[in-house]
Amino acid sequence: MSNGYLSLSQVDMTFTGASGINQVLRNINLDVARGEYISLIGHSGCGKSTVLNIVAGLLRASSGGVIVDNREVDAPGPDRAVVFQNHSLLPWLTVYQNVEIAVEKIFGRTRTAAERREWVLHNLAMVNMTHALDRLPSEISGGMKQRVGIARALSMEPKVLLLDEPFGALDALTRAHLQDEVIRIQSELGNTVLMITHDVDEAVLMSDRVVMMTNGPSATIGQILPVPLERPRNRIALAEDKVYNHCRQEILTFLYEKQRKVETIHAGRSMKSLAKADVALRA
Repeated sequence: MSNGYLSLSQVDMTFTGASGINQVLRNINLDVARGEYISLIGHSGCGKSTVLNIVAGLLRASSGGVIVDNREVDAPGPDRAVVFQNHSLLPWLTVYQNVEIAVEKIFGRTRTAAERREWVLHNLAMVNMTHALDRLPSEISGGMKQRVGIARALSMEPKVLLLDEPFGALDALTRAHLQDEVIRIQSELGNTVLMITHDVDEAVLMSDRVVMMTNGPSATIGQILPVPLERPRNRIALAEDKVYNHCRQEILTFLYEKQRKVETIHAGRSMKSLAKADVALRA
């Protein structure tokens, strides 16, 4: 019996294609407490996005399952909102309308028009975007687009916020500012967050725990690292913090050792292939 607000239990994911059967995930087990911020990190191709898509209901696990607030996930739903690396705004709608469309879908029958408008403005204010209500996505920067995407996701009042490398396409300064905004918002709202990242510093800065994935195929959870840093967190002060740097080193060591192991295996396979080819040529 799972104890998490969000729980993944014995999740496997296998894809079948022209090249045969490919097991992407194997025996993923994870319990996330309500209000907890979890980062998922690992090398490219280890199945991080597959895990997130299964939680979102965009993919159905080959076996095992996902529970959110005691209800099984079997399809997409408003209790789980996703923010992708690509902002995914509708280009013909204004900043206001891109958030409004989500609010109308979720609260169109339960809140008055005035309440819905107030809620749209409230969520845009949370990400500091009320100055650009009437602008189209083409008229704002990449960082501003991501702010609108986050506002749209939050406006749905999701039980779980799913972030798929939400800062990956941003420049370093914009990325830092938006990370700080998400930290502030999560602290105020107490959202349960599952975030995919390739950035070790980002994972330590933002998370309560960092879940490290082994390399694929048949990727699984290799290690879960608690991040016992008090909140609110100050990125400048943390640069010399012993706990911060210990967590950072633990993740780097895990990722480096896993990558080195894979490279050793590949090198061994290459040597075997060369040996076989040499034998064939001599025959």
